[in-house]
Amino acid sequence: MTPMFQDEGSSSATSSPLQFFSMMSLSPSLGSPYPWLKELKSEERGLYLIHLLLTCANHVATGSLENANVALEQISQLASADGDTMQRIAAYFTEALADRILKAWPGLHRALNSTKISLVSEEFLVRKVFFEMLPFLKVAFVLANQAITEAMEGEKMVHVIDLNAAEPAQWIALLQVLSARPEGPPHLRITGVHQQKEVLDQMAHRLTEEAEKLDIPFQFCPIVSKLENLDMEKLRIKTGEALAISSVLQLHSLLASDDELLKKKSPLASKSSSGIPLPRVLQMNQGTLGELLEKEMGNGYSASPDSTSSSPLSLTASMKLDSFLNAFWSLTPKVMVITEQDSNHNGSTLMERLLEALYSYAALFDCLESTMSRNSIERLKVEKMLFGEEIKNIIACEGCERKERHEKLEKWIQRLDLAGFGNVPLSYYGMLQAKRLLQGYGCDGYRMREENGCVLISWQDRPLFSVSAWRCRK
Repeated sequence: MTPMFQDEGSSSATSSPLQFFSMMSLSPSLGSPYPWLKELKSEERGLYLIHLLLTCANHVATGSLENANVALEQISQLASADGDTMQRIAAYFTEALADRILKAWPGLHRALNSTKISLVSEEFLVRKVFFEMLPFLKVAFVLANQAITEAMEGEKMVHVIDLNAAEPAQWIALLQVLSARPEGPPHLRITGVHQQKEVLDQMAHRLTEEAEKLDIPFQFCPIVSKLENLDMEKLRIKTGEALAISSVLQLHSLLASDDELLKKKSPLASKSSSGIPLPRVLQMNQGTLGELLEKEMGNGYSASPDSTSSSPLSLTASMKLDSFLNAFWSLTPKVMVITEQDSNHNGSTLMERLLEALYSYAALFDCLESTMSRNSIERLKVEKMLFGEEIKNIIACEGCERKERHEKLEKWIQRLDLAGFGNVPLSYYGMLQAKRLLQGYGCDGYRMREENGCVLISWQDRPLFSVSAWRCRK
């Protein structure tokens, strides 16, 4: 029997549906999908879904809504929130593209979303599942705690500001480390910033309980506020305290604050939104979605997965972020540890962001595929309520509404350097602890590497999160 997938340059006597993909034109005259769509093998279906998504995004970017609608109809025949990795990711990118189209009719968009409810408790639990099932934040916490511990050596009064006080595990671990100090534990004060009072109440209860158990003098100070509205005066920095600042997946949202120009533009058109020629569909058997994308995107697309050309620093400089970094610098912290998504999702055009987001979320969906069963309710919730919402924000939103502006480590290094911070190389001991934690997951897909004194945490060869430590330059 002739294999379905051939090496490049080889020929096949059989007639694979893949041969027709690049010749097919999606037009409004196209009726119900070809009957063979439902019979495609997983790899074929994955390639065709990528082809359709890029076709659809091109139509959306150029305002060709009738053709975009036809593409959406075709994708809906193949995508599935509980299918294989490519089917799942296609379902959320399709929803995001449809949401972008609907934003052209604000009344319709508002009406369809008017009864949508967001349960804080549910979101909190979903983030907890993400924290427990995937190692990224645990690794970040290990590295951050080690940097804080080393910076606070010999200090009697320690104040930690947590800009996203949602997960007590990091500070429980820090309490345990500080309690074992040869010179005895310091007086520890943690100021937690979060927009939900219930989350801060839970945090205060868990940490106070742990501190009492370890007999550490401890105080938790909650600040109910969105990060962008944070009043620095409420941090109440005291003389004699050694200060540490921790930001976990927060600073990128401040890049949206001054972006009024893009907000005034049509949601269906963005700068340089001319169509990108569609790629040829390859007959190639790929192991992971990331590899599938590498092959597919390599033909006809110039955007590089690690490109720093989109959203250059001069274009994305934010007065809000600059003022925050300046305010933190004036507090003279002994250390500031920053964890961010290491992806280039802040491009000025829809197609730039879609291509980059496909790469990084392909890796995240692959992580879940290797960790959890396809019918897991927890997995479905993480994909829909966490990844799905992020994808929607990256693809469907513009201006101040677009908060998920993830950028690469080199951009953060530039910004922090300009703000007067110097890099504190993460210690060998911290990296050793983090590597052991990764190895404990029993999956060789997770990797980490040191870069310019910082750490990149990856799935396969795709960096997904960065951790870096900083102190004020004199």
